[in-house]
Amino acid sequence: MHRNSENVLLKQERIATLGKQSPDMGFTSLMHHLNTEWLCEAYWLTRKDGAPGIDGETWASYGEHLKENLEGLIQRLKTNSYRAPAVRRKHIPKAGSPGETRPLGIPTLEDKILQRAIVMLLEPIYETDFNESSYGFRKGRSAHQALNELWYEAQSKGGGWIVELDIRKFFDEIDRDHLMTFLKHRLRDSAVLRLIGKWLNAGVLEDGCISYPDSGFPQGGVISPLLANVYLHYVLDSWFTNEVKPRMRGRTGFVRFADDAVFSFSNESDARRVLRTLPKRFARFGLRLHPEKTKLVDFRSPRGRNGLKDGAVREGESFDFLGFTHYWGKSQKGWWVIKRKTAKSRFARAVKAVREWCKENRHRPIAEQQEALNRKIQGHCGYYGITGNSKSLSSFRHWLICSWQNALSKRNRERSMTCPLFFSLMERYPLKPARAVHSICLT
Repeated sequence: MHRNSENVLLKQERIATLGKQSPDMGFTSLMHHLNTEWLCEAYWLTRKDGAPGIDGETWASYGEHLKENLEGLIQRLKTNSYRAPAVRRKHIPKAGSPGETRPLGIPTLEDKILQRAIVMLLEPIYETDFNESSYGFRKGRSAHQALNELWYEAQSKGGGWIVELDIRKFFDEIDRDHLMTFLKHRLRDSAVLRLIGKWLNAGVLEDGCISYPDSGFPQGGVISPLLANVYLHYVLDSWFTNEVKPRMRGRTGFVRFADDAVFSFSNESDARRVLRTLPKRFARFGLRLHPEKTKLVDFRSPRGRNGLKDGAVREGESFDFLGFTHYWGKSQKGWWVIKRKTAKSRFARAVKAVREWCKENRHRPIAEQQEALNRKIQGHCGYYGITGNSKSLSSFRHWLICSWQNALSKRNRERSMTCPLFFSLMERYPLKPARAVHSICLT
């Protein structure tokens, strides 16, 4: 089936222009855009290697009769006979919480296509509304941009006072009634709202049984990140920008990436007022904050008071955000600057994953292992490779090498992998250096 990306893009640009020109307007007619051309683009934007839903349908098998399948889907939408199937639940390890898992909901392939099509309709509208300090799951925005904004904001305040925000089971406890109310500010098309409602109320298949939760929506759906951003835009971003900031005595700012957020304050009393208010604000919309992880950090610069030894991190004088520990240290010119290094929990998880991989794949050809380990080094540095984090990067590479040597030692019990033998092997199969790929100027 012919793909016409340019035509779809032009329609999205028109929707975005209308949204920007009329920030208070509710869109009453959007569903007519969902024709075969629009759904075909949604199909090609859907991950080809994504896990199948409860029907087992794959991207390739659906595409064998793409035109017929999309026309049938459109017909069911027009006659209101479309039914959102249950999502298949899968549990994955939760970052930073050993032993805990995060439940993912995997929709069917057709559901993914339709959700992508609706995201293509709504993104142009909400991108004109979302706050500049929101970075998660938005086109052209990344975690490193969020980290850099936080760095510049905190550095300009001399560190100041930091409030870390941690929402408990965010996706599981979102209030659907509030979410639909938020959507209706900009979305008045009853057909689109009805479709979103079907996804919110679709069952969850786990261990052969289907359940119907009263709140939240599955994390892992194509539309879930957009709905999460809409929810937090009204609960947090817009509220903080329009109601809280004007009442503050000193400078303040915030950075949010999905459901992770950090606030920075130049005035301690402002920080404490907001910290007291946040649990009440979130409780109003059915959400809970973690009482221990949501906290105030005295992150003022050590200059002029009992300073930190460069590289040291004291409890209460550092904080974590997006996998990095932020702390004060000396730059090459001797200035106190905010530095960042891989958070302990993330580092431990990365090393554990490498150790397990080496153990499970030690019988593969050495050349294949070398190639895979180089990709792991490159992938790790692709995220954690930032200025000032060279020690953690080098440490990760060191543990990767140790794990490789240990695994190869168990490969042949008759011939131990001694250090000279291993170093000789590494000369033939060298591993890439660990280096920073994201740069920021630390004067």
